[in-house]
Amino acid sequence: MPNTAIVILNYNGINFLEKYLGILIKTSSNYEIIVADNGSTDASLDWLEKNHAEIRTIALSENNGYAGGYNLALKEIAADYYALINSDVKTAPNWLDPLVRFLEEHPDYSAVQPKILDQNDPSKFEHAGAAGGQLDAWGYPFCRGRIFNTIENDRGQYDDDIDVFWTSGACMVIRAKDFSDIGGFDADFFAHMEEIDLCWRLALKGKKFRYISKSTVHHVGGGTLSASNPQKTYLNFRNGLVMLLKNLPKKHLIKIPLRMIFDLAAAFLFWKKKGFDHFKAVCKAELNFILNLKKNWKKRSQQSQPKKNLQYPTQSVALQYFLFNEKTYKELIQ
Repeated sequence: MPNTAIVILNYNGINFLEKYLGILIKTSSNYEIIVADNGSTDASLDWLEKNHAEIRTIALSENNGYAGGYNLALKEIAADYYALINSDVKTAPNWLDPLVRFLEEHPDYSAVQPKILDQNDPSKFEHAGAAGGQLDAWGYPFCRGRIFNTIENDRGQYDDDIDVFWTSGACMVIRAKDFSDIGGFDADFFAHMEEIDLCWRLALKGKKFRYISKSTVHHVGGGTLSASNPQKTYLNFRNGLVMLLKNLPKKHLIKIPLRMIFDLAAAFLFWKKKGFDHFKAVCKAELNFILNLKKNWKKRSQQSQPKKNLQYPTQSVALQYFLFNEKTYKELIQ
């Protein structure tokens, strides 16, 4: 059995630890579990010491975000594979074995993810990962089972194992050497989109990613930053643009100013549906992207040449969804 470490990055998540850590322990008896605390200000560490003294904890001095927190914690963990899992994920028996087994048998794959269902409504897929992450032609992420806020019921339509563009940070198993060799997550992302950027950079090195339906977990979602928080909107839009600048081939960089126009159109839609603060968050994201162009261009130039050509998505899923057939899509999946 390869050395696999299950690592939970916790930030003020004592309520989720109380609900789901015991279940994780019962469903992961053959694996080491580690809680990396990201500078929590609640009683998480005290609760862990009192109730689960057998669990190794790594206490970080401040909130470094998902990206920075995992980067720091994983440097202190020796393992062949890291199973990164959110504190608000409920695991099922034998959830981890199929994921680790696949990586053991397929050395050209860097990371895998399970089927991710909604803990609040187990008949539905969950937003963060669903049945495997994809990217459309303009760099907008979506999942099988979830396009933007439209969620499908799990009817067995994704009970398959397929290659995906990215694996979900809510629950993924990644080869430790690949994570280290690529430099981990981009800590400047802080949170959101960092796993997509990581997978993209690894794909440029010839690595692949897989969705494994034989493994299922249930995710609450929004435990640290809810969808109603404008900061989440800001991070998603800013990081999405940075990711494109870092990873697109030169001939596709013209997509970035067009993507910014699409983002502004989305901002007006957010203003109507979510309020002015979300409109302002998108504008702030674009301004930050412009002001940091030089810094993020350097990250691009530091990347070595990819070992093989990566096939980029050609479907404009986001534009089709927003401009043409959101209603049709919703009717189709009923």
